[in-house]
Amino acid sequence: MVIKGALKAGRRTKDLVSRLAAGDVALIDHADLDEMAAKGLLSRGVSCVLNASQFCTGRYPNPGPQILLRAGVHLVESLGEVGFQRLRDGDRVEVCQGKVWRGGEVVCEGRVFDEELLRERHELARKNLRHELDQFVKNTLEYVVREKDLLLASVGFPPLKTAMSGRHVLVVVRGHNYEEDLAMIRGYVREIAPVLIGVDGGADALLEFGLRPDIIVGDMDSVSDRALRSGAELIVHAYPDGTAPGMRRLEGLGLRAQKVPLAGTSEDLALLLAYEQGASLIVIVGSHSNMVDFLEKGRSGMASTFLTRLKVGHILVDAKGVSKLYAGGFRLSHLAAMTLSALVPLFLISALFPPVKDYFQLLLMRILLLLEL
Repeated sequence: MVIKGALKAGRRTKDLVSRLAAGDVALIDHADLDEMAAKGLLSRGVSCVLNASQFCTGRYPNPGPQILLRAGVHLVESLGEVGFQRLRDGDRVEVCQGKVWRGGEVVCEGRVFDEELLRERHELARKNLRHELDQFVKNTLEYVVREKDLLLASVGFPPLKTAMSGRHVLVVVRGHNYEEDLAMIRGYVREIAPVLIGVDGGADALLEFGLRPDIIVGDMDSVSDRALRSGAELIVHAYPDGTAPGMRRLEGLGLRAQKVPLAGTSEDLALLLAYEQGASLIVIVGSHSNMVDFLEKGRSGMASTFLTRLKVGHILVDAKGVSKLYAGGFRLSHLAAMTLSALVPLFLISALFPPVKDYFQLLLMRILLLLEL
């Protein structure tokens, strides 16, 4: 097989994606290619992906390479640094049997990554998973002790224009299955009109569904200029020492923002924001909640997320996976009229007894999810 196309190179895959066009050959340096990066490359219609590193090292079963292979994208790995040294954006290249040709000469060479190699690496990953899990748990427990102030203390958010007290808040992360989850809760968003918080690229996810974010929280490195200019309030996630590289980008765009330091993730920051601003219910879409999610993000533990969920868990509903659970043949839509009619007396009672009101708000949201309204 010979693949021909214009080459585009970038060490940060998520930055490169925005510059790719259909038929391009992408050159990346991304060990253990993650799912979202793979979907980003696929969405641009690339014909081939060259990787200076390994698509799968065998450390854990990352899903990225499988997504590209099943879509018919040609993969070549382990090109090393020579690819970035000898190839430039716009070069017309040919890729054949792991060799990259330009102008009739071989510029660099790697290894074709195919289904057979994927099976070998995933088998190695399965054998290694117990060790990774052991280390992951140890790191998590160690950091829980160090970061316990996240649970005990208030973060101290600056004043905001967006009122959240007593309201539902929808936090959107551009993570696994975010499209399905957002589609699943369209009815809930339409009915309840929650405050919309986009975590970095989650703001673009909201725009994709015709929703304008009220607040954008994050490092500001994976959100589009369009989203940043949407009119949302901007909160930059800073390091514990106060440094916030994302502020430079916003200043360059002429946008004003506030920064909040936190040792955890931007997702944690968004949840704590909603909690401390008095949200009555927090719904999260596309969240990172398992070991593979965190290893894909380059994190060796999930202490901050564990502590955050422990703190806000009593008002948190995770929409992750709901679309898969109810995507089968049996549907509950035909029960809608009967169910809603039966709930009318209960909602009248809840109106008279405020403590019951919050419970029925949660119940209503779950019914809307089940009925896909």
